[in-house]
Amino acid sequence: MEREKTIINSLEWGKEISNREEKEKVAEKIASMVTDNDIIGVGSGSTAYLALLKIAERIRNEQLHIRAIPTSQEIKMACAKLGIPLTSLLEHKPNWTFDGADEIDFSHNMIKGRGGAMFKEKLLISSSPRTFIIADSSKMVSKLGSRFPVPVEIFPDALVHVDQALQSLSPVEIKLRMAQGKDGPVITENGNLILDVRFDNIPDNLENAIKSITGVIESGLFMHYEVLILSSEEL
Repeated sequence: MEREKTIINSLEWGKEISNREEKEKVAEKIASMVTDNDIIGVGSGSTAYLALLKIAERIRNEQLHIRAIPTSQEIKMACAKLGIPLTSLLEHKPNWTFDGADEIDFSHNMIKGRGGAMFKEKLLISSSPRTFIIADSSKMVSKLGSRFPVPVEIFPDALVHVDQALQSLSPVEIKLRMAQGKDGPVITENGNLILDVRFDNIPDNLENAIKSITGVIESGLFMHYEVLILSSEEL
């Protein structure tokens, strides 16, 4: 057990955090919203990680009792390192959720999933009465899909079928996401593959059209979800 604790305690965020000063502002705001006995859904990404650091400070300083529902293994391990107790949707409904995004347009439609956790993120957002999307200025776009493709999580055996079915939606490009730290494709925490699908235009019905394809587990399109945006520009 001592070896396992040492490994967890030595974990750091894997990459340099871009726009850290802006993200710190949003993280502070999220941490200030925590109240005793909250059940909080915690999304993925670097801003969510920074918010967890601030929340852990409040837990230590104020003896708060909260539980977190994580969306990814990295956030689960971060909670373990920081001493934030965990629970699950099988046991509790979240009081509120916070999460990040890759792109957000003026109507609060989003692309998420660069971290590959869009299925659990969408499940948590759908299960939560309130969701706060935390964002720095780099996430805001005038046209959805202008910077990033739409991630699509698929059942591995459905790769060829889904690829062919997606062609009917007029994509610019479809790529199987390949891993950087291992040979072969990225494998999600659900044991699935990810296709990154680029579109020139993203109509309102595209999320449902992608989801209707047999073999698609979930997409990173979040269209017309009732979320509140916390942007560093507004703080």
